Amino acid sequence: MSAIFPVTRMRRLRRSVALRDLVRETTVSTNDLIQPIFVEEEIDSPIPIPTMPGISRIPEQHLAAEIEALARLGLKSVMLFGISHHKDHCGSDTWNPDGLVARMLRTAKHAVPDMVVIPDICFCEYTDHGHCGVLDQGHVANDATLANLVKQAVVAAESGADILAPSGMMDGQVQAIRAGLDKAGFLEIPIMAYASKFESALYGPFRVASECTLQGNRKTYQLDPMNGRAALREALLDEAEGADFLMVKPGTLYLDVLHQLRQRTLLPLAAYQVGGEYAMIKFAALSGALDERSTVLETLGAFKRAGADLIVSYFARDVARCLDGRA
Repeated sequence: MSAIFPVTRMRRLRRSVALRDLVRETTVSTNDLIQPIFVEEEIDSPIPIPTMPGISRIPEQHLAAEIEALARLGLKSVMLFGISHHKDHCGSDTWNPDGLVARMLRTAKHAVPDMVVIPDICFCEYTDHGHCGVLDQGHVANDATLANLVKQAVVAAESGADILAPSGMMDGQVQAIRAGLDKAGFLEIPIMAYASKFESALYGPFRVASECTLQGNRKTYQLDPMNGRAALREALLDEAEGADFLMVKPGTLYLDVLHQLRQRTLLPLAAYQVGGEYAMIKFAALSGALDERSTVLETLGAFKRAGADLIVSYFARDVARCLDGRA
């Protein structure tokens, strides 16, 4: 061994907690996190979701208290998913000014006006067939769905939405929604596009949570999990159409797409840690195979390293407690 070896000792910067904190490259804070909430109408008590331990569908009348509790933890943004009891073939309740989407938004904004409230702009929870749009001979009709998305988006904006998150993966949806919002006078409402949303096996727990009984599959409009280049094309098209944020969903299995997209855009990027990702960690932790806290923080750090600015995660509440020293 040389007398001067080692010249560079990487461990110098790891020898104490204070030093490690000083040189930490990636951090996660409550500013980065968005908590999804499942809100069900016409129920009186929370309904636990068996595929997502620790997560429940909450009654509509509990939403205000839920928003207030999240705000006390320091969380600043929520994403709302409605569990409708008024489904039809086209999801018309979503553009009813007195429907569940509008009521949820008004309640959330009244409870905590400073909370950034993001409705999921889609139809799967509101259609009797579970698809994200209008069916024509068994297939989702893209352009007919766009017209309904615009109506839903405008009602959501009128009801107080801070950001709109269209998730249906319809061609041209960002452009159509942007034009509709501008025409209605909502020029300042940003769009968070589910720009690279894959037809993933990891959505199973969400479908249980949202009571979305799907007839068929979404292979004709969601991305093939094997196609990374197509995902980048989808995202860049959404940017060209006027999206203000781009999202990659799911997160963990598509870090490569997230990282490549970060190299191609200056827009804020979001990663969605979906129900299957949550369930894998939660059930592994419950079995004693993993430490939940460490694993969750490690996965969130991976999203940030890959390029995400924001993370939609069912763990957001727990992480906020952790960061606040309550867990």
